[in-house]
Amino acid sequence: MYPIARFAYQFFVHRNVAPLDPTGTHVSHHICWPWDLDLWNELNNGRTLTLYDMGRLPLAGRVGLIRVLKENRWGLTMAGASVRYRRRVRAFDRIEMHSRAVCWDARFIYLEQSMRVRGEATSHILYRSAVTGSGGIVPPSTVMEKLNADLPTPEIPDWIRAWTEAEALRPWPPF
Repeated sequence: MYPIARFAYQFFVHRNVAPLDPTGTHVSHHICWPWDLDLWNELNNGRTLTLYDMGRLPLAGRVGLIRVLKENRWGLTMAGASVRYRRRVRAFDRIEMHSRAVCWDARFIYLEQSMRVRGEATSHILYRSAVTGSGGIVPPSTVMEKLNADLPTPEIPDWIRAWTEAEALRPWPPF
């Protein structure tokens, strides 16, 4: 079951936090509860993605994206993700999560998030996200315009560009 109470709590905690510009970093705090664990008594990889949701969506609220989505009847979807797991997260560990939009191209917005426990990075994720409307994908330039974001398009880092190029080589549909 999706942890709706924890999700609502994150929105409640961050309801009066200062707005961010589209590339600002949102910091949130979470706890790894016993029901988040897998058979090896560490944070389950599926629950890791759910916790990342709990950091990413309040970020969308702080930058004004949720408001813009509602006003324009747009949706938000994830079009790809790449996760690196480096350290175990155990029951009752306190997690500090950092979430931010790194850059965008003609179709997608690239987001990165990381988790830290006791100051040490445990995992990192790169998402390719898209805003969708009745006509398909809404260009990020249009989204930024609706956000009244008067900032230059950030340069795409080499590591993100390499990931997108590798993803383009991946066969579709899969076997």
